[in-house]
Amino acid sequence: MRVLLVQARSPVTYWSYQYSLPYAGKAAALPPLGLVTLAALLPGRWELRLLDLEVEPLRDEALAWADVVMVSGMLVHSDSMREVLARARALGKRTVAGGAGPTSDPDLFVEADHVFRGEAERRLDLLVEALEHPERPAPRDLTPNDGGRPGLEVAPVPRFDLLDLTRYASLSVQISRGCPFRCEFCDIIEVFGRIPRLKSAEQVLAELEALRRLGGRGPLFFVDDNFIGNRRAVAALLPRIAEWQRQHGRPFDLYTEASLDLAAHPELVSAMVDAGFTAVFVGLESPSPESLKSAGKVQNLKVDLAEGVGRLTAAGFEVLAGFILGFDTDHEDIFEWQRDFISHLPVPRAMVGLLGALPHTQLWRRLEKEGRLRRAQSGDQFGRPNFEPALEERSLIAGYRRVLAAIYTPEAFYERCRLHLQSATMLPAPLRPGALAALFRAVWGIGLVGPRRRHFWKLVLGALRRGPQAFARAVALAVVGEHMIRYTDEVVLPRLDRAMEQVEREREAAVPDQPRVAAAR
Repeated sequence: MRVLLVQARSPVTYWSYQYSLPYAGKAAALPPLGLVTLAALLPGRWELRLLDLEVEPLRDEALAWADVVMVSGMLVHSDSMREVLARARALGKRTVAGGAGPTSDPDLFVEADHVFRGEAERRLDLLVEALEHPERPAPRDLTPNDGGRPGLEVAPVPRFDLLDLTRYASLSVQISRGCPFRCEFCDIIEVFGRIPRLKSAEQVLAELEALRRLGGRGPLFFVDDNFIGNRRAVAALLPRIAEWQRQHGRPFDLYTEASLDLAAHPELVSAMVDAGFTAVFVGLESPSPESLKSAGKVQNLKVDLAEGVGRLTAAGFEVLAGFILGFDTDHEDIFEWQRDFISHLPVPRAMVGLLGALPHTQLWRRLEKEGRLRRAQSGDQFGRPNFEPALEERSLIAGYRRVLAAIYTPEAFYERCRLHLQSATMLPAPLRPGALAALFRAVWGIGLVGPRRRHFWKLVLGALRRGPQAFARAVALAVVGEHMIRYTDEVVLPRLDRAMEQVEREREAAVPDQPRVAAAR
């Protein structure tokens, strides 16, 4: 049987880096790790092809080749997923939708013959049976009723060989699933549970070696939603990664996501740095203790947020931080508070979104009970919230717009870059393939002909005084800034303007016409 695995295309988002990728000479930010993980679990007798719509378009010839088309993506990819499913069905192909999107909202993907929800390890028997015997009746939902949380010790090395690794700005692996915390808005604990499950050190090193043998080098993202969810296990793993990196000339610059309590464990931070980690994403969410407490983000109440970011930065990490506006406990002063808080952090990449209720989260269930849900969440935080917010909606969107407009002016972004370079420890790293070509493109596109060239030269020349590593990071941050600044200005702010106009129209339509009073009788 011939199976075409399709990764849906992402709209432009902060995470997609479409405006920065040309400087790196890459087509996409990250490879479809979920699909190559699935591919390793499918029967070896099946003939597989993988097509990533971030890298190449879907042609009818590819669909014609396949007996079955499997499409994967998150909620934010739903439009692209549904388009692929519709095209495949129009050509008479059997279709399956899977991944985070169908797991959260399977009914959204009406074009799919079948959906598969959750994790794939040891859970594919129904799917394989249905696809290999199309003459037998099969349910639309091919997910086994087993809880869906298998141990990762059975996970094979993903089929990285199905990818053209040279097309991606970063590679990726996953070592764990699950998070021990209880954040109300998070769907990770609903899908993967609160007890982190990990691969063995041997499995992790085998995946790194597979990528290395295929020519993979440079940035590598550990996609775990909380890398330190099981601190003891990670502490035992990190020295193994560090030794492997030393043995092979440190082929990868590692980065991941972790809870801010990482900053309270200097021995773990040191082990991560030794293993080659250079960046970490943390969810700071809000400077308001009241909002953190109400959202169940209690781990952020145990350490001063700015101090935690400072510790991680001083250790050598670039801290990428997430922020949320629109908690029920937010007041009108939250916008200025959040803006000022972000502006004084050494965090160039500040991801600020409006709160959204993801399906089947604690937040979703509470709002549903309160009668405040409006519609399913699209996975996009840059429009109207999908529930009735506590703050007046137009004020919430207008305040959010002011925050984004303020933190992504060129002056504000480059100032946070300067704060980062000023306080970060710069660790030596090998010169990566393509680095000189990327430097030339950045110097030309940003430093010579770009509208932000004055900011570029002020940053990189100042960094040069600190040495080549600081210079390289300054250039990399300037490239990132091209996406962050342009996306905010060209896409997000106009969308928010349209959202405010829509709210205003709805408000006017809800006010009944006042009776006219005759001026004279």
